[in-house]
Amino acid sequence: MTNDSLTVIDNRTGATYDLPISDGTINAMELRQIKVDAGDFGLMSYDPSYLNTASCRSTITYIDGNKGILRYRGYPIEQLAERSTFLEVAYLILYGELPNQSQLDQWVYDITHHTMVHENVRTLLDGFRYDAHPMGVLISTIAALSTFYPEARNVNDHVSVELQTRRLLSKIPTIAAYAYRHAMGLPYVYPDNDLSYCGNFLGMMFKMTEQKYRPNPILERALDVLFILHADHEQNCSTSTMRMVGSSLPDPYVSVAAAAAALYGPRHGGANEAVVRMLSEIGDVKNVPEFIASVKRGERRLMGFGHRVYKNFDPRGVIIKQTAHDVFEVTGRNPLLDIALEMERIALEDDYFVSRKLYPNVDFYSGIIYEALGLPTTMFTVMFAIPRTVGWIAQWREMLLDGDQKIARPRQIYLGADERDYVDMDSRS
Repeated sequence: MTNDSLTVIDNRTGATYDLPISDGTINAMELRQIKVDAGDFGLMSYDPSYLNTASCRSTITYIDGNKGILRYRGYPIEQLAERSTFLEVAYLILYGELPNQSQLDQWVYDITHHTMVHENVRTLLDGFRYDAHPMGVLISTIAALSTFYPEARNVNDHVSVELQTRRLLSKIPTIAAYAYRHAMGLPYVYPDNDLSYCGNFLGMMFKMTEQKYRPNPILERALDVLFILHADHEQNCSTSTMRMVGSSLPDPYVSVAAAAAALYGPRHGGANEAVVRMLSEIGDVKNVPEFIASVKRGERRLMGFGHRVYKNFDPRGVIIKQTAHDVFEVTGRNPLLDIALEMERIALEDDYFVSRKLYPNVDFYSGIIYEALGLPTTMFTVMFAIPRTVGWIAQWREMLLDGDQKIARPRQIYLGADERDYVDMDSRS
């Protein structure tokens, strides 16, 4: 027996087992040796929603929820949001190190020159109803890209993986912008290779009759920061979906589509949309105290506060609050901001929320920013999906090289009926 082990006594049999501890975990398969008799399947762990189960080893993102820490490849999110661009951070997340100037220049060039989509994609988009949800359009179109690039199924071909990586990061903003234009009934705008990643995206969404679109540099930078904050977030629902679907080795387009579908839900990427609905329902600063009181009575939910991981504060929320103020200097003050600030002030002074560690998270302010940019709430999750694609692809690439990974298949605890004989129709009660 070593110090790096867990000794377990099975009180059913009196047997003792030493389970090795590695990286603060025990291998779940070690539990299978714990049996009552030779015919016993062996012990399993039961962890609904994976609250305390590590499914992989990763070197991409580090989170300490108790201390409010988020780092990409070791770099604090605060430093990256202040000093980097989104594409620079994307390179870091994908390849493990910040690029030098020549690497960054080539990377930006590659991404910029893959932004066009096949004209048949436009035809596909025209087939959606005028009121189709942009997120549904995005998911469907990403999956359809699989049929345009059949070589993408060669997931063990390094050259192909690199090419699909660039295609996905380049084309998803184009598809997202087209989904927005489709919802607005506006003609599609082709990418402009003279603009930055975020500037080009703003142009594809908002360009009208001007010959050359010039993004506002403050809004362009704000979007860059928002994309950095949303680039990856460890093994969340959509990232785990990317890894689980990817474990069967389909092409990355359908895996990203599956991840985006997981993001679609209101418990995940749709949270910022729920925040804006809540603030709009409150309507005025004077109504905030009564709304807070109704939350404490259990009659309503406080959206945008608290987090599954962060038990202190969400470090992204601190950064995005300042970004919101920068945006409103350009767009004009959004009246929802005053409601949000008053809610934040009351909640941070009220022991009911403080004791429960309910602090504003990244969703609390991101929705207000997107609304200030003139986006409908249906676009909010799409705005989340664009940068998160970086994290999904990085996690997928890491999984492909992980020798411990097999096709994902969680176990279950069967509690249904034991074996029984078929009952004919005339004998059924």
